[in-house]
Amino acid sequence: MSVLVEFAMFPTDKGESVSKYVSRIIKMFKESDVNYQLTPMGTVFEVETIEEATEVINNAYRQLESDCNRVYTTIKMDIRKHKSNRMKQKIKSIENKIGEISKN
Repeated sequence: MSVLVEFAMFPTDKGESVSKYVSRIIKMFKESDVNYQLTPMGTVFEVETIEEATEVINNAYRQLESDCNRVYTTIKMDIRKHKSNRMKQKIKSIENKIGEISKN
């Protein structure tokens, strides 16, 4: 099974710029074995079970809870049986149809 998750998590009580806090969550990903991709508006990651997905989200919250009184989170999940490595496959499928998609 593949659980593809897109989420954003940040404190709402720390002012206009919160990259200092979001960096804690990305550091958590860097130190884990979870496949992830940072985007300008959130983070995408892929795991094999819903339990793993919620554990990652709980761990992300733990990065902020000690000094953040209010945390905003959005979560989208795409759960599919009998598939894996969809983060790369979904992009490759589009590129096979129209060519390279990134201008960076």
